[in-house]
Amino acid sequence: MRQVLGDRKTIAALLAPALITYSAVMLAPMLWSLGYTFFSGSPVRGFTWSGLANFAELFKDPKTKDAIAFTAKYALTITTGQVALGYLLALLYVFYLKRSSTLIRTLTFFPVVLPTVAVSLLFQKLFEIAPATGPVNSALEALGGEAVNWFGSGSNAFWVIAIMDIWRSMGFYAVLLYAGLVDIPEDVIESARLDGAGGWRLARFIVFPMSWPVLISALIFSINGTLKVFDSIYALTGGGPGSQTTPLTLYMYRTAFAYGDYGYGSSIALLLTMLCLVVTVFMFRGTRKDLTA
Repeated sequence: MRQVLGDRKTIAALLAPALITYSAVMLAPMLWSLGYTFFSGSPVRGFTWSGLANFAELFKDPKTKDAIAFTAKYALTITTGQVALGYLLALLYVFYLKRSSTLIRTLTFFPVVLPTVAVSLLFQKLFEIAPATGPVNSALEALGGEAVNWFGSGSNAFWVIAIMDIWRSMGFYAVLLYAGLVDIPEDVIESARLDGAGGWRLARFIVFPMSWPVLISALIFSINGTLKVFDSIYALTGGGPGSQTTPLTLYMYRTAFAYGDYGYGSSIALLLTMLCLVVTVFMFRGTRKDLTA
């Protein structure tokens, strides 16, 4: 095995198919999209050279600023919710349910495999006010309150999106964090309990520090996914009302494919890529000491 892996030609032959496929599927479209940022137009209307005009427009476009603000708000809210609830579920699996947690893990993970459109239609029906009153508004009226037009304002629609996406994804992060928690040596837990640590002290000084690396991985995975959200919002609200729930991805899609401006759409995509890169690098640098301690 060492002779095989020590041969550069063999290594190149083994890696070449994967590298070629990755370059064709990922790198080439990225470079092609980067080239579009210096042009305006579309394949139908044709392209004209615009230089850095698309980048200048990014700093002046109020819709881009609104999309960035919504994307940041969405990413922070959903990441916090799905990782926090996922971590609490993982603690429940390991320390309370233990071997009997299989059924609960299956039930909480089930929404992850459901089609996004089906989940969005379900939540539309749950929170609808017309033509029929949904179960949520029916419950509010039964408790003496008034029905709410959940999709009539940006703030209300945002919280419906947040509830839906946290519910869909917390089971995935619960399983991910559960895998990290079960790797904590049992003798360490027992030693801490014998020394009098229990409940919050056990979690604060033993469980949380030892699960920190997998927790950081979950946070990085989550923040990158939420920054690039598209399908759930497009299926549930379409970015409305107006453009109040429009993230960068949806604004990029509309600009490039609905309005036919591939150059400006590619500039928005580049902005989103840089945003994801900066956030990831920041999180890695901020937690590097903890992960290598």
